Amino acid sequence: MSKDQIIRLIATRTETDGLTETGIKGVRLFRATHAIPCVPAVYDPCVVAIASGAKEAILDGQRYIYDDSQYLCCPMSMPVKAGAPYSSPENPLYGVLISLDPRVMSQMTMEMENAGGDRPTVKGDLRTQGIRLARWDESFTEALLRLLQLGASNTDTAVLGEARLREVCYAILKGEAGIFARQAFGAGNAIARSIAHVSSNLDVPISVDDMANRAGMSRAVFHRKFKQVTTMAPIQFVKSMRLNNAAMKIAGGMPVNEAAIDVGYVSPSQFSREFKRMYGQSPRQWGEAQHRPMGVV
Repeated sequence: MSKDQIIRLIATRTETDGLTETGIKGVRLFRATHAIPCVPAVYDPCVVAIASGAKEAILDGQRYIYDDSQYLCCPMSMPVKAGAPYSSPENPLYGVLISLDPRVMSQMTMEMENAGGDRPTVKGDLRTQGIRLARWDESFTEALLRLLQLGASNTDTAVLGEARLREVCYAILKGEAGIFARQAFGAGNAIARSIAHVSSNLDVPISVDDMANRAGMSRAVFHRKFKQVTTMAPIQFVKSMRLNNAAMKIAGGMPVNEAAIDVGYVSPSQFSREFKRMYGQSPRQWGEAQHRPMGVV
């Protein structure tokens, strides 16, 4: 019943395909009534919850298809391909995109650890890919419903929005993705901090040695741990982040040369060469071919 209510709330508040703001910072609804092929994207720390229909995300060749039985948790910025290839007017996609504030998530993780409750036992650092699917459990469903119900009142949204969002984040940290998320946001996760640095500094030179130094590790140890977390070597990750960001900017109408500079490329020819190798089209061809609704995650 709660999930049916969530679907109705999203359906009544999304008049067009794409993203719709809720008035709560970091929480957006989305709808798709036509198939959207998987295209380059960058998932910043977030949870993507599908209430109806199904979505697809691809990270380094690993395909994740998820629907209303599982939500996607991505606690670190990741270069992915994402789309909704199964959506149609008869089978629309309805969902919620929740941005995860690293400061808030880290604070909650520390509070949970200090309280000593429900602390999963995990050996080592993050050992698997940078995204995880988790079951829609009762706690997550009820917290999400309570959050979305605020949209009926601007006053309720302004006064209670932050607290209700915190409830959802708490449900995530206690759910199936909880161990994964707590490791990403917990104190001492040098790989997560390194990824955050890369994500916010794509327009400047980034070397593996610099990333390793920031993480306080030798180059060899950093390379091994980074690949455990992201499935990619550090230099491959940086390149994917740059090219995915550029592809999104070009699809949104930004001139090719400007997009290349924005993500740290000095040589237009190198950018075009690497872009075509990654996506099979030149940047200009890519931009001309994009006629999808913008803002669909």
